[in-house]
Amino acid sequence: MARMESTSGAPTVGFDLDLTLLDTRPGIKAAFEAFSADVGVPIDADLVVSRLGPPLRHELAHWFPEERVPEMVTRYREFYGRHAIEPTVPMPGARDAIQAVREAGGRTVVVTAKNEPHAKLHLVHLGIEADEVVGDLWAEGKAEALRAHGARVYVGDHVGDVRGARTAGALSVAVATGPCPAEELREAGADVVLADLTDFRAWWEGYRG
Repeated sequence: MARMESTSGAPTVGFDLDLTLLDTRPGIKAAFEAFSADVGVPIDADLVVSRLGPPLRHELAHWFPEERVPEMVTRYREFYGRHAIEPTVPMPGARDAIQAVREAGGRTVVVTAKNEPHAKLHLVHLGIEADEVVGDLWAEGKAEALRAHGARVYVGDHVGDVRGARTAGALSVAVATGPCPAEELREAGADVVLADLTDFRAWWEGYRG
């Protein structure tokens, strides 16, 4: 990937997807319930959505033997598109955070562990426009896309997102809207911790100023 920079001088900002920009919990719960019924394996969907962040294969490893996980990833994704897109809604402040970066002439790149086609489908369905979307990257692996797109800030809800930002040399802005509480995010090395994205614009304007 070629390194992309904003021509306005405003930083490129990376955003995580699940529980940062989008509340995917209702849809993922519905998808797991349908998937569980189809494969005949009991899965606690409430537990699943309480620990979103890591790649799908990590979650499925809790419910299936290691050798079956690749097959189950494929099977689950068949249910995802049918059950998870419609119930998903933006997190509070998500649209405004994207708009704040755009108003400053900056670029936005969504970097997520979710598979890229579903990540793009979510954003199209909700009418949220990012300049770039990169999927299938987790934790330190996210640094690859952040560096490639010149992201100087990365916003996420998980300690894995903090690690990704730090590995990329980007400022880590954490939102305490996912499975990791604020103190855990700070201890992981987040440079900034916000309650949620409704606080992003004020922080961004101070950072830009």
